[in-house]
Amino acid sequence: MTEVLGSVPTGVGTGIGSMPGTDPRESVKVATGEVDFPFLPELPDRGVGADMIGRTGALLVDINVDLVHRAYRLADHPNTTTRRARDWLRWDLDALEERWETVGLMGSGRVVKVQACGPFTLGAHIELRGGHKIVKDRGAVRDIAASLTEGLREHVGQLQRRLGATVVVQLDEPDVGRVIDGRVTPLTRLDPIRPIPAPDVAAQLQEMIDALGVPVILHSCNVPRWDLTKQLSSVALSLDVTTLDAARDYDGLGSFLDSGGILAAGLVPSTAPKAGAPLQAEELAADLASLIDRIGLPRNVLRDNILVTPTCGLASATPEWAARALELASQVASGLASDPDFAGP
Repeated sequence: MTEVLGSVPTGVGTGIGSMPGTDPRESVKVATGEVDFPFLPELPDRGVGADMIGRTGALLVDINVDLVHRAYRLADHPNTTTRRARDWLRWDLDALEERWETVGLMGSGRVVKVQACGPFTLGAHIELRGGHKIVKDRGAVRDIAASLTEGLREHVGQLQRRLGATVVVQLDEPDVGRVIDGRVTPLTRLDPIRPIPAPDVAAQLQEMIDALGVPVILHSCNVPRWDLTKQLSSVALSLDVTTLDAARDYDGLGSFLDSGGILAAGLVPSTAPKAGAPLQAEELAADLASLIDRIGLPRNVLRDNILVTPTCGLASATPEWAARALELASQVASGLASDPDFAGP
């Protein structure tokens, strides 16, 4: 297992974050047992406060979030929503610590990943007290980013103390493109939310990445924003590679990998394929190798610059497929790491 970009491992499989069900012990068992790069699962099936927005809200420092009229909104004081979200996060950490101890990993320095929404996706979903989205107010965006940075630093520190682990942070930014393009839904059509230019988004994210002090993976299941990512440094990318477009994405991805960038390649379907021949690691590896060949990069990139994930979170999968998807991700990654020609000529 080659380690690059600090402690982000390559040649391994991992998950995006969400898992099916509501039992943290069972999810942690799968998320640490089926992959070589374990992660702290998210369980959105539990309801309000367990989805990615509510869970990240639990990490904010000195900022509270409540559910008002089916939307998350900033609140003056802690409330049922924030308390529930913080309780679930604490129970998930307890489950991970218990599992870490059970399998003898305490103090081992093993790498583990945690996930949180980035400030722009968070700001595109959470409302200010007046009903406008946070991204309408650039000052509020900065406040959210600062609060989240502090909260993530505390979260990372707690994991390090509890587990003796090395921690990698994944920032989920599926809606950053809507923020950059000014496509976030406004309170009314007469009061649109102005775009935040990609350089300004990059500057805010880079400040956060630098302040966290641990390796960071920037994740999105949506169309990659190369106008943003090319302005970031010291960050790995997590993308759904099954939807990449040659004209739109190959140059950006090729430049990123050629410069030594690390890619978490979303490759394994996030829900079970339709009935037919079982999906095998070899055919998935061939698909990934074919992508690298079409971009024009050497096969050693598959070993040195890539880890493998499902295409997106596994919350909508069956428990059986969630386990199988993670197993496949690990098999593909380890096969390509040991032999970049594992996928064939």
